[in-house]
Amino acid sequence: MDLLEAMKERHSVRRYTDKKIEGEVLDELRRTIDECNNDGGLNIQLCLNEPNAFAGAMAKYGKFNNVKNYIGLVGKKESSLEEKCGYYGERIVLKAQQLGLNTCWVALSFSKGKSKDFITIKPGEKLLMVIAVGYGETSGVSHKVKSIEELCRINAPVPEWFRQGMEGVQLAPTAMNQQKFKFELNGNKISASAGLGFYTKTDLGIAKYHFEIGAGESGWKW
Repeated sequence: MDLLEAMKERHSVRRYTDKKIEGEVLDELRRTIDECNNDGGLNIQLCLNEPNAFAGAMAKYGKFNNVKNYIGLVGKKESSLEEKCGYYGERIVLKAQQLGLNTCWVALSFSKGKSKDFITIKPGEKLLMVIAVGYGETSGVSHKVKSIEELCRINAPVPEWFRQGMEGVQLAPTAMNQQKFKFELNGNKISASAGLGFYTKTDLGIAKYHFEIGAGESGWKW
């Protein structure tokens, strides 16, 4: 499964089986987290066999069940943290999908206090949110997305790479499925901005990674 296929097949999953993450799957997941930490200057951490963060009322309200593994998105308290966590978090999410795992972005429906017993947060760092990960009871379902025209501003004929990039953006998971971001094409240069609301900068980071996958590496730049 390549990244384009992973984008199309990946959906949020909130209910998990007892199957453990281990062997080559675990090694690959950890390797990807290490790469993202190195590339993004982050301190993302994998917590395994730890059910306490998803044992409270908020998790039950969010309809989470049997979440025992999650990825803590941790980094330095700076203006770029939310977008970086979105970008590199989604890089991990899609790798997990390729490995046969399921995931769900979680900002509020977990106990941040309990998770901090298992996540190391250095001085000057912040735990932004977590990503539930494991073997889902199902593969999840697709959600409604906005049209490409709603997600971008275009003042010229659309090149094929831009259209493919925006098709990737359409598949980007966002808080409450709001997709509050705009992409703009100016020649071969792309700019992208977040709208107002909670976690929109994180959503923007996710969307930018999806654009890169869809558009490919040549013919454009940020």
